[in-house]
Amino acid sequence: MKHAALSIGAAIFAIAAASVDAHEPARGTTQGGVHLPETITPLFKSDMPNVPGKALLAVEVSFPPGAASPSHTHPKSAFIYAYVLSGEIVSAVDDEKPRVYRVGESWHEPPGARHPVTRNASKTEPARLLVIFVADPGEKQLVFPDPK
Repeated sequence: MKHAALSIGAAIFAIAAASVDAHEPARGTTQGGVHLPETITPLFKSDMPNVPGKALLAVEVSFPPGAASPSHTHPKSAFIYAYVLSGEIVSAVDDEKPRVYRVGESWHEPPGARHPVTRNASKTEPARLLVIFVADPGEKQLVFPDPK
């Protein structure tokens, strides 16, 4: 199962990387009025012709050393798959205990899940994630920080 997930993640990344023109990273991203410390770089977006009403979106999320995302959710229409490209990421979804994900490891988030912990495990090295969304095609905001 783990091997299959790794193969799928690698295949999606290869397709996304090959299919996308260079995009300027969204540095200093603000979502829902909250500044996000990570850099989000769009890689790919396409409607899914075999899944009416859904689109496939891929982004690369780069975390500087010690960076952490605020607790957040994603669009209620979105199923998310996250794959660690470099470094180590501490993550937890809903009530899970936080754990460290290393290069080649992944997790998923069902629609409507809360993501209370996402952070770079290192204070000295950067980390990168490939994040794949299957969501409604009209979704424009991918991160909704929790209200304070």
